[in-house]
Amino acid sequence: MIEFFKHFLQEFELPLSNPVLIFSLILFIILLSPILLKKINIPGIIGLIISGVIIGPHGLNILAKNSAVDLFSTIGLLYIMFIAGLELDMNEFKANRNKSLLFGFFTFIFPLTIGFPVCYYLLQYDFNASFLTASMFATHTLVAYPIVSKLGIAKNQAVAITVGGTILTDTAVLIILAVIMGSSQGNLNQAFWIKLTVSLAIFSAIMFLVIPRIAKWFFKKLESEKHAHYIFVLSVVFFAAFLAEVAGVEPIIGAFVAGLALNPLIPHSSALMNRIEFIGNSLFIPFFLISVGMLVDISVILSGPTALIVAGTLSVVAIFGKWTAAFFTQIVFKYTRTERQLIFGLSSAHAAATLAVILVGFKAKILDENILNGTIILILITCIVASFATEKAAKKIAICEEEVSHEDAHSDQILDEHILIPLAKTSATATLLDFALLIKDKKSSNPVTLLTIVPNNDQAEKNILKYRKAVDKFVIQASASEVKINTIARIDHNPASGIARTSKEIMSDIVIVGWPRKTGFLDKIFGENVDSIINNVDKSLFICRFQKTFIEEKRLVFICPPFSERGVGFHLLLQKICRLSQELSIPIIIYAEYKTHQTIQQIAANLKLNAKLGFKSIMDWDDFESISDEIKPNDLIVFNLSRKGSVSYQSIFDKLPQKFEKSFDDNNLILVYAQDDRKGTSMDAYEDFTATPLTKGLEAIEQIGRGLGNILKKG
Repeated sequence: MIEFFKHFLQEFELPLSNPVLIFSLILFIILLSPILLKKINIPGIIGLIISGVIIGPHGLNILAKNSAVDLFSTIGLLYIMFIAGLELDMNEFKANRNKSLLFGFFTFIFPLTIGFPVCYYLLQYDFNASFLTASMFATHTLVAYPIVSKLGIAKNQAVAITVGGTILTDTAVLIILAVIMGSSQGNLNQAFWIKLTVSLAIFSAIMFLVIPRIAKWFFKKLESEKHAHYIFVLSVVFFAAFLAEVAGVEPIIGAFVAGLALNPLIPHSSALMNRIEFIGNSLFIPFFLISVGMLVDISVILSGPTALIVAGTLSVVAIFGKWTAAFFTQIVFKYTRTERQLIFGLSSAHAAATLAVILVGFKAKILDENILNGTIILILITCIVASFATEKAAKKIAICEEEVSHEDAHSDQILDEHILIPLAKTSATATLLDFALLIKDKKSSNPVTLLTIVPNNDQAEKNILKYRKAVDKFVIQASASEVKINTIARIDHNPASGIARTSKEIMSDIVIVGWPRKTGFLDKIFGENVDSIINNVDKSLFICRFQKTFIEEKRLVFICPPFSERGVGFHLLLQKICRLSQELSIPIIIYAEYKTHQTIQQIAANLKLNAKLGFKSIMDWDDFESISDEIKPNDLIVFNLSRKGSVSYQSIFDKLPQKFEKSFDDNNLILVYAQDDRKGTSMDAYEDFTATPLTKGLEAIEQIGRGLGNILKKG
């Protein structure tokens, strides 16, 4: 028994050495510190950093700064940068790249300009030490980014330009570090510049040309191996970090670039994205924040007035420089005070790049111990300030966005939207469900409902049991994206009427069905095909034919005939189109008449939809070639059609879907029948649109004649 207690006490000798006990302690800290600090309105991030200070080698010495801690810390830091690149709205980033460039310039030049005179004249350091320390002020780490991501405002424009500016300023500073090191070692010659330029060019080519092609091939070939997708993504992140280091810059640059490279291939609502965020936010990122706290040595403050003065000066200059950059960004782009605070909060935390610059400078004897110790205190102070500022601003913006969505006339419908997927062939269900998860509003509390209609015969009960067994895998598929699935089985003689009845019972807003099989005229008479569903289901109906994976799409072609934008369901449809565009990081090309395009732009502006909308004018809708000529194999085609009796219905559009099906048999195609009140309206808005009632009547008679002819032939 005594031996047991001796062994037990040895395991708790400080610093802890048992890896299982260390990991258990870290997990308890990750679990409890955010929960406890939430009670007193302190961001959880600060709790993790302070916990690191307490348990670290400069605190209670419970945990030593060893290779295992360094490994997890590095993974966490790379994870933050990777997720920042992965969550970036590429359409928004491209549209605002000039803003990101200007903010990157501001957040680089202002801290540098303020910091250099302070270090050179006030703190009395030489030129190299002053310039290197001042460049450290220009760096920042997205320590507070998890707060923004958690509150769901990662796609806000202020966040997009801050993330873009982060990578620009950090890259510039790390290049300056390489230049100063080369200068101090006497290696700053032509060969140095050639080596740096060539290595960065090769790195960029591998990341933006080679990696996306490999990733696309991998995701396509191993589509069913979902666990392998996550391992592949992690491999790309760390390989990119290694390549960046070889190229002469810090690994964090490589992780961010990996996020940008994989961004178009990983939709934000996908199960893979959920896995990436879940594991990162649960384990790796908190580990990094704890390790940042472990660097802080509080005793430095007590070591003498010089260390205290240097630490205080560095902290004030760092915070003031970043606030100045955010202030000028606010003035130039006319942002609100809350958006300025968000930009300041995200860009004011110093950790990874800052530490990299100072440690390299210290080891090369360019910087002294006071700068090193002062920087450690600066890291703690700026991380705390950044966390408070970001959380306060992010909450205000999240509340504001929530209020705006409630003010919209269609918000009640959208917030409580319910998607129904009738199942005909279970082989197509996985893709239809993936599509539903992409367009589903994350704020909606309703589940996605899977429905099957079983014929009323002797096998009905067996078929229901068979269906329930088949849909289990789809419930698992949706749960990976944290989406609830509701399954319903109905017994009905007519599938179309069963779908229509269920859509009303559950009050669904969107019904998604697979592409219909080939049917004849007799099927139309008995109503057991998609025509009957179109006429019976008065909800927004998506008829989908998916021939390839979504990652292969390059553009979203939205074909919008005259007056179709006037339906009551068009606002919801446009939101789903824009959401799909954002998820797949592809632009939208609208094929429409000019006045239709103007109306769509106005609706998009009113709904504050962040999507890149291109325009292709269509004057003659009878001319199929004018629509089809510019459509490419990797275009996702969305055709906005109307039911008979609605204001935008014209019989000339009835034949276009069949033409598209034949001409673009390799394209993904979606026919949309938006919800419509079917009330007439004036057609004065389209002066050139001519389709006479006589023409419509003749076409209807012609269709009936063809149908009767087919019956006689079969007879």
